[in-house]
Amino acid sequence: MNDCQHLFLTAGESLHRAIEVIDRGAQRIALVVDEGARLIGTVTDGDIRRGLLRHLSLDAPVSEVMNRAPRSLPERYDREAALALLGRTQILQVPLVDAEGRVVGLETLSSLLTRPRLENPVFLMAGGFGTRLRPLTDDCPKPMLPVGGKPMLERILEDLIDYGFYRFYISVHYLREKIIDHFGDGSRWGVSIQYIHEDTPLGTAGALGLLPKEAVQRPIIVVNGDIMTRVNYEALLQDHDRHTPAATVCVRQYDFQVPYGVISYEDQRILDIVEKPVHRFFVSAGIYVLAPQLVHGMAAQTRVDMPDLLKSEIALGHAVRMFPVHEYWLDIGRMHDFEQAQRAVGA
Repeated sequence: MNDCQHLFLTAGESLHRAIEVIDRGAQRIALVVDEGARLIGTVTDGDIRRGLLRHLSLDAPVSEVMNRAPRSLPERYDREAALALLGRTQILQVPLVDAEGRVVGLETLSSLLTRPRLENPVFLMAGGFGTRLRPLTDDCPKPMLPVGGKPMLERILEDLIDYGFYRFYISVHYLREKIIDHFGDGSRWGVSIQYIHEDTPLGTAGALGLLPKEAVQRPIIVVNGDIMTRVNYEALLQDHDRHTPAATVCVRQYDFQVPYGVISYEDQRILDIVEKPVHRFFVSAGIYVLAPQLVHGMAAQTRVDMPDLLKSEIALGHAVRMFPVHEYWLDIGRMHDFEQAQRAVGA
């Protein structure tokens, strides 16, 4: 049982605050309580992501997404019964409440303390030219540009290793020897790294067709080599495994504000004027989970971009699923982005 006051939220606090509580609490849950510390709801990472899919703002109150009928256990509980509840409901944690409904603790599965070694292969896309970051990329591939004194590709690799992944493939083309010389076979990190050589550029997905088919027997994580993120890869893979689509695409909400008053009209009659409206879209975050059969069906040495690959799956009637990213995320495509990444790591 864990002390859990640091996991408390009120129903009126924001989703942004809930994310902070979940991250800092490291239990993947926040407990929504009233003024008497009585349990009225719970909020998980999944609840927040589902709210984002409804285009809720991070300023929206927790009450918009919380589970209003959370499971709980009495303060004096039978341990076998607790394990049975967690196993039956497939939840990882359950609050403990006293006779008055006040939260007095949190019980979790012991598996939260360790991460298993994950057999899913990971494909890191690192073959691009990085032309928009010249002259920095004149003699350095973009994924090897240092962020806080460490190549951004190394930061991506280490983050994935922390989640238990150990089988890595890296696509290389431009200045490939600099990447290969730095990472070698991966033994320095206790993992396996193999390289997929693009003799000619194959687009943002074509290199997947060069993977040995026998190496992809489980869903494969694909990550662009020029992003900085703290996405929860464990939650991403669990979501994919639960729904088994052909592909899962990490998406990020992008807000675009029109800097003028927008006119709605019929013929020449003005019906309404909206001052500087904000339009919200979901954009690809450059992180994917692909089913093995999708990769097995790709032809070698064939140029294809990821959007075209995904659209072909959609056209075939195969499910392509979204997974919203609310964690820190930055696509380093321009000099401004690169400078922002340096500030983010305190460089």
